[in-house]
Amino acid sequence: MTTKTPLIIDTDPGIDDAVALAIALNHANLDVRLITTVSGNVDVRQTTENTLKLVSFMKKEVPVAKGCDQPLLIKLEDASEIHGETGMAGFEFPKSHAKALPYHAVEAMRKTLESSEEPVVILAIAALTNIALLFSLYPEMKAKVSKIVMMGGTLSRGNTNSSAEFNTYVDPHAAQIVFQSGVPIVMVGLDVTSTAVLASKEVELIKGLGRVGQMFHALFQHYRGGSLKTGLKMHDVCAVAYLVQPELFQTQATHVEVALEGPAAGCSVADLKMKYHTDTNCEVCLAIDVPAFQEWLVENLEMSGDKLHD
Repeated sequence: MTTKTPLIIDTDPGIDDAVALAIALNHANLDVRLITTVSGNVDVRQTTENTLKLVSFMKKEVPVAKGCDQPLLIKLEDASEIHGETGMAGFEFPKSHAKALPYHAVEAMRKTLESSEEPVVILAIAALTNIALLFSLYPEMKAKVSKIVMMGGTLSRGNTNSSAEFNTYVDPHAAQIVFQSGVPIVMVGLDVTSTAVLASKEVELIKGLGRVGQMFHALFQHYRGGSLKTGLKMHDVCAVAYLVQPELFQTQATHVEVALEGPAAGCSVADLKMKYHTDTNCEVCLAIDVPAFQEWLVENLEMSGDKLHD
């Protein structure tokens, strides 16, 4: 019998976030205990509403907590030009009466960690603002986190300025706090996730997967992270894939820091040759088996759809 991994998901849906959430919520090896939201792809009011809609659509009763509406020190720059104004346009979700918890995401994280008898994994697929605040306000909670698996950073070019990936760019100060926290981190960066695309073949297979497939197929028509012709980039889904099937990835232990200002603000600088550091603080993904990932994603969305009928 496989023991389920206790999990907190910090997110900002967003279309690829939505795919990641659907798979994580239905995966047999994951026990999602809390979902927290933050501004990023769109503002936090909208990311929270999107999360509640998706959790209800998937017929789950996982608590959702609304988090930070701004980065720690800089002005928010969202990604609505990629995900659309609402973040999940293109599908008419059934009306949901679900509500977020009546307290902040950081408090919800603290309560969830304190009540857990075993260390919890944090799946971070958004800006790291909530997690940085958690570690700053309640440093004792670090011992309750077994690791952070994050989609963020890059070892090559960025998708914001020339060198920064969006999640670290949105709140570089939060990212630096998390990288310096001492908590084990796995970084699934943009250079890897940009190769993890759904081609037209996979998109058509997903369309045939019942309500879940139809919902995502409709969202994909409004997603500008790639294209239906060249492939849709499943950035955040890669973090879930690493969590449950790490053999899909090649990794290397190294030390990562984040640039905080200037034209490279948000850039994740990895000391791959360990020339400037004696300690590592991160396991960085270097490559992904794309065909195996595509097969894994379709299979898991199919299982997610099947569970709606259980």
